[in-house]
Amino acid sequence: MGRVREVSEQTGIERDEGFEAILEHLKETRGFDFTGYKRSSLMRRVSRRMAQVGADGYPDYLDHLQANSDEFAALFNTILINVTGFFRDPDAWDYLQAEVVPMLLAERGPDDQVRIWSAGCSSGEEAYSLAIVLAEAMGLEEFRQRVKIYATDVDEEALAQARQATYGEKEIESLPEEYVRKYFERLAGRYAFHKDLRRSVIFGRNDLVQDAPISRIDLLLCRNTLMYFTAETQANILRKLHFALQPRGVLFMGKAEMLLSHSRLFDPLDLRHRVFRKVAFTPAGASVFGMSFAQDQPTAVTEADELRALAFSASPVAQVVVNSEDVVALANSQAQQLFGLSERDIGRPLPDLELSYRPVELRGYVAQAREERRAMRVKDVEWQRGPGEVLVLELHVSPLLSLSDEVIGVSVVFHDVTTSHRLLSELANANRARENAYEELQSTTEELETTNEELQSTVEELETTNEELQSTNEELETTNEELHSTNDELQTINNALRDRTSELDDVNEFLESILTSLRAGVVVVDHQMRVVAWNSGAEELWGLRNDEAAGEHLLNLDIGLPVAELRPVVRPALADPAYSEEIVLKAVNRRGRAVTVRVACGALRNRRGESTGAILVMETMDGLAEPATRGTSRTSEDR
Repeated sequence: MGRVREVSEQTGIERDEGFEAILEHLKETRGFDFTGYKRSSLMRRVSRRMAQVGADGYPDYLDHLQANSDEFAALFNTILINVTGFFRDPDAWDYLQAEVVPMLLAERGPDDQVRIWSAGCSSGEEAYSLAIVLAEAMGLEEFRQRVKIYATDVDEEALAQARQATYGEKEIESLPEEYVRKYFERLAGRYAFHKDLRRSVIFGRNDLVQDAPISRIDLLLCRNTLMYFTAETQANILRKLHFALQPRGVLFMGKAEMLLSHSRLFDPLDLRHRVFRKVAFTPAGASVFGMSFAQDQPTAVTEADELRALAFSASPVAQVVVNSEDVVALANSQAQQLFGLSERDIGRPLPDLELSYRPVELRGYVAQAREERRAMRVKDVEWQRGPGEVLVLELHVSPLLSLSDEVIGVSVVFHDVTTSHRLLSELANANRARENAYEELQSTTEELETTNEELQSTVEELETTNEELQSTNEELETTNEELHSTNDELQTINNALRDRTSELDDVNEFLESILTSLRAGVVVVDHQMRVVAWNSGAEELWGLRNDEAAGEHLLNLDIGLPVAELRPVVRPALADPAYSEEIVLKAVNRRGRAVTVRVACGALRNRRGESTGAILVMETMDGLAEPATRGTSRTSEDR
């Protein structure tokens, strides 16, 4: 199939250029760098997705990715398998709760903040397990004031689920009943983590391979995440985790991860439970994120500074460095040439330069990178550099951290992606043209096949038409007989309907006479509490005619009765066929007189005994002393 293969010297796994092209495409177009993941598991998961879409090989699947933007989400969900749970591996969590957390709290002052990072948090169960452990150890109030839990993942869909903080019966079945009662509340058939504790858990996207780590962490959980990466990528990530931890900070890993080859970074507290403690670096020879430091070598430092300055200036990519005071500290030759900067612009405030707002509003991104202490990419920035010259740039804005973990500046790198952007655009147009041509050819083929089928069916129809005409005469003869018979049946049905209508009229007249004869006000409502019957007694009592009340919501009627207070007695009657209750209310009748009204409410039942509405009977109690409560009656004051 034209694919070039080679064998990796590190892993011994056959390298497939077609597969590597897919990884490079994901990195360039979506910012996901999977090149550090283990090839065996990656290829297995990508092949599973290829089988689902019917791709014959990696080049075919790359074409499918480029033509279908929705495929990215499906592929990421296949690659980023989120397996998690509350207190996963209970023995390790018991050790963390009994030994590690008390030790960490004892080493810190009573007012010190406790910062925790859950890397690869998936749908949030691990982060909320941490919250429960800390809340149990510190108490709820102290937990709210002192603890911050940073939970990160690369899967935006999993992070969205984690932020909702709601879980089903199956997901919380491993939790002790005491924890469920104390830390969750039941909402719409699911269990939601308490909001006041949820505020201490902060979710965000962080790629362990590409993004800068969160700093000054006391306890870092990275469980069963490193096993998906290659050995080299694992080493790079572990250096980041080492940098993220406070002195004597603790790293809690999964049981599938050994960390034996990185003992110089961490000492085991309990190897069986995969709990390690940070080993402090000595400055000489230490390496963090690829930067080396040396001591007591002033000549070497001067030479290194000169080399760095020359390398920075000669870089083929335009780069500008802004210090902590928003002053342009450095700008290499490419940046000076691209944006027309001179040596006099070095040392000037960024807002004073045209670069601050052209080709993009740069100040906001610089401030955001400094504030959030994370790198970001600004893609597809189009810049009209001159007449007929449009450049497409991609900006990489990265905070620069000192050894003391302070943000001392921000680096802005401008990548010219005009050529690749144009090629991608041309490739997309070519793909669209190819798809359109294929669709037209397919449509033409389908039309020809349809025409052939129609001609064949026309011949068959003509052959059968003669037979149909012959049978039509016979059908017409039988139809005449059927019409005679149908006429007799319709006459019988008409007589039966006439008798039924007469009976219904009698029943309606009988029911109407009952309602009219009752002196008390009678109101019937349906399940939506809309009035379906309003007798003359109700008209006499409230001055509202039947045609005015019919179809209106009971609680929206503007009468002298406080209808809002009927809700507690009407609602149960709509649900319970056996329900019956009385209530006594103060009201004003249609003549404007204050009256005391007894309202009896019961369920309206059908033949099957089901509640189809409610009946309210209203009668005044004028001339009586303050009524005593009888049976289940109650007054508005009682309620």
